[in-house]
Order: sequence, then structure tokens, then C-alpha cells
Amino acid sequence: MKKQWNIFIAFFRVGILGFGGGPASIPLIQKEVVEKYKWMDDEEFGDVLAIGNTLPGPIATKMAGYIGYRVSGILGMANAILANIVPMIVLMIILLTSLSSFKDFDWVQGMTAGVVPVVGMMMAVLTWQFMKKAGKGFGWPRAIIAFLLIFIVLQWLNIHPGIVIALLLILALSLKDKSKNDKKGNAS
Repeated sequence: MKKQWNIFIAFFRVGILGFGGGPASIPLIQKEVVEKYKWMDDEEFGDVLAIGNTLPGPIATKMAGYIGYRVSGILGMANAILANIVPMIVLMIILLTSLSSFKDFDWVQGMTAGVVPVVGMMMAVLTWQFMKKAGKGFGWPRAIIAFLLIFIVLQWLNIHPGIVIALLLILALSLKDKSKNDKKGNAS
């Protein structure tokens, strides 16, 4: 029962504090799942995030479902998804109803503008953590080149991130198969 409560609290916090949508929720999920409850390590979290990004739908909900299932089966999955989405739904209804009547007030515009730098910094910290991981595993020169190339593809060529991730997964799988075949050829 305590495990279900922890799952609920972890994803409720993400749902209630994840201002800015799914991508802004990722650092919050990482904090709960990796740092606070230690349900997985940074490497596993990165893998879940990468695979989750290749699938359609909101990333926070997909991650909540998978992590809830991994920690406590079907009940954990349902618990995590509900804890993650119900606060967002309730807050959307309440805030949009309330704020629509106050949207022209300076304090409302200031409040929404003030959250943007916080979300941006959370995303920057998460990006730096992934860069460090890539630098250690891939080597810094290759990681920096890959980072720059992917930035160009996403920002200047305007290619959808899902396509980039899918192509990189296909490339990684084909290189893995090629290296296996090379090892078999060398062994004979």
C-alpha cells in the first residue's frame, strides 16, 4: 500500500507542478523517480525517455504509465497515470475558467511570463545532464558534433523530433547488427 501511495504522490507532484506541458515535466519526473524514490537510475531514465519520445502521445503520461507499471504492475500504472493527469485536468478547468476573466490584468500576464524562465532552466539542466551522459558514453568530440548536427536538423531543417529519434534508433540497431556480423566473421 505504501508503494502505491508513493507512486501516487510522485506523479501527483509532477501533474500539479508540471507547468508548461510534458517536456517541462520531465525534470520533475526525473527528480521523483531517480533521485527521491530511486526506482531507476539516470541511464534507465534516459532510455525510457528516449523510447517514450518515439511513441505518439504526451510524454509525461507515457512515462507515468511505464514507470508505474515497472514499479507496481497494472495497479501502479493506473495509479501513476491518474495521479499525473487528474491534477492537470482539474487545474485546466479551474484556471482557464478563472483566468479567462482576468487575462488582461498585469499580474496574470506577469505570472505566466514568470514561469517561462523557470521551465527553461529546468529543461537546460536536464539537457546538460544528458550531454554529460553522452560525453561519457559516446566521447565528448562525437557527442558535441552529434548535438550540433541534431540541433541543425531540428531547428533549421525543421524536421520533427520523432523522425530524428526513429532514424537514430534504426541507425543504432543497424550498426549493432553490423558489429555482431563483423565479430562473427573475425571469429571464423
